[in-house]
Amino acid sequence: MGSKVQGWCSSWITTMASPLLISTSYISTLCAGIRSFGSFSRHLPWTRTLKVMEHPARLTVGRIRTLSSNIEFSESAESDTKFVDSSKYEHLIITRQHGVRTITFNRPDKKNALNEKMFDEVVLALQDAASDPHTIITATTGAGDVYCAGNDKANFYHITLTEIRDLLIRHMAAFIDFPKPLIAVVNGAAVGVATTLLPLFDGVFATEKAFFFTPFSALNITAEGCSSYTFPRLMGPGKAAEILMFNKKYIVSCIWQVTAREALKLGLVTEVIPDANFPEDVWPKIYDMAKLPLNSLVYSKALMRNIHKDILHQVNIEECKRVAERLIAAYQPGREDYQEFVDNNW
Repeated sequence: MGSKVQGWCSSWITTMASPLLISTSYISTLCAGIRSFGSFSRHLPWTRTLKVMEHPARLTVGRIRTLSSNIEFSESAESDTKFVDSSKYEHLIITRQHGVRTITFNRPDKKNALNEKMFDEVVLALQDAASDPHTIITATTGAGDVYCAGNDKANFYHITLTEIRDLLIRHMAAFIDFPKPLIAVVNGAAVGVATTLLPLFDGVFATEKAFFFTPFSALNITAEGCSSYTFPRLMGPGKAAEILMFNKKYIVSCIWQVTAREALKLGLVTEVIPDANFPEDVWPKIYDMAKLPLNSLVYSKALMRNIHKDILHQVNIEECKRVAERLIAAYQPGREDYQEFVDNNW
């Protein structure tokens, strides 16, 4: 990927490091990788009794669950006419064609990083997809040459820690509960939550130039997207620890990344497609999927997913509580509501 990736890496690390006041020498240390290794299994959230709390996501995302059981699904896609309606959204582009509804993350100037409003816009977009009888397959992708750069570092300066926690829980829960087939079309870099959510999708198609970037520990934050549960199940605890805890390192322009081919081996990606042919190859594959009868797809997904839903929601709550705490500790130390949040959540 050469100088382009190196420039992207340098810009991203400098941007993320700034609010943390990370020194130049510390950034160099991060680029060298984190080599230490410790016990993993005892830290997994499902190995202890999870504190039960009210699920703030279900007030919003519960609608998706109702739709999955009550809606009269269309058994076939509508006409080939392309449907576009993004009037509800500031940072998403919504299209539908051949039975495929595409949700495009649309902040290319910010590498499609998710801001506060965008987190809830994605929840609304998934609700709309679930309720539309003409949507068979739902796909997510990014505008430009980046899939999604994860959480925008400028988030959460004007809302409480509890509001941060609940916003994150709602967002992740929408993916847990989504009843229809969900496909990720990874057209470039996938950072943070854009990577950790992938096991909740039903298919992941990636360009060969895509890479997956999860520097949580290096930034003094923690993983989310149910990855503390899904990654060990998908790839084993050792590989999951390398990626989520120890910033698995592939030396490409001084960036921690998992390449598309490595992600395929780990089970994060379904298929890797040559970059030159990516749009031309990937979308016909998804349109073919949308020719299948929706009820059969929905019922089969439910049979595979429902047995895990309760634990996924519990893991999501625990992860989002800790992510909210870490974000404030890392980016906004000294907040007045910090200790109260910690006291109320642990």
